[in-house]
Amino acid sequence: MKTPLPFCLSLMLITLSAGCSSSPQSRISKNQGAYDSYPAEVRTAISKGEVQVGFNPDQVKLALGAPDRVLTRKSSSGDSEVWVYRDKSPSFGLGLGVGLGGGPVGVGAGVNTSGREFPDEKMRVVFTAGRVTAIEQTER
Repeated sequence: MKTPLPFCLSLMLITLSAGCSSSPQSRISKNQGAYDSYPAEVRTAISKGEVQVGFNPDQVKLALGAPDRVLTRKSSSGDSEVWVYRDKSPSFGLGLGVGLGGGPVGVGAGVNTSGREFPDEKMRVVFTAGRVTAIEQTER
């Protein structure tokens, strides 16, 4: 049975879009009242998907969405909470195999368009007493 090309393309687009996170604009539209109550410089940063030192957790969620992981840090300077954000952009791979094991020649090929199995951390946001006190970003 042949699989029609439009079906394959549709399946690939669905797979790619499933890994995409929401945009700052979609999060803002769901929380318009809170967004409108913030000062202009905070609103500008949130709409760009940026976080600033001094933001509260709600402002960070509007800018970046929910964290992928939450860590608790205990140190001599006190306790803090660390929100970890990962790079979930899709990865693309191409594989090709050839078999010559004593019989007919076998050839196989495949393309992978799924999200990464082990996504890289792209950002950590550190909160102390309910405010952002540090932002760590991965340099590429």
